[in-house]
Amino acid sequence: MREIDKVAWILIEDGRVLSTRSEGKDVWYLPGGKREPGETDLQTLRREIDEELSVEVDVRDAVHLGTFTAQAHGHAAGITVRMTCYRAGYAGQLRPASEIAEMAWLGYADRHRTAPVDQIIFDHLLAEGLLA
Repeated sequence: MREIDKVAWILIEDGRVLSTRSEGKDVWYLPGGKREPGETDLQTLRREIDEELSVEVDVRDAVHLGTFTAQAHGHAAGITVRMTCYRAGYAGQLRPASEIAEMAWLGYADRHRTAPVDQIIFDHLLAEGLLA
């Protein structure tokens, strides 16, 4: 079994969470990505969000929301993704960059449009009263 190690940014406004869709993908993902060798969670978070959304995450106020595991979307059975999630403020103007085709604010009703691990995270955010 293989596990993909990722870090995600949870940005919530008005009961909706910021999500991204990459070029050529058919589902939405929480912004973030894979850790590079030697990176901490927060270093990965800062680098990935800058690359994907052109903003700087303020890691000084980052709060760990949980770590979630599920079958990796688009990968062979048995390959899982482990998503470590943080909330944090940011500086700059959100705009898609790099491989990101578009971004959107998704509510719980949009859960079915996201990757399997994101669906588990949406359930958690709803249970915590953070999603509408």
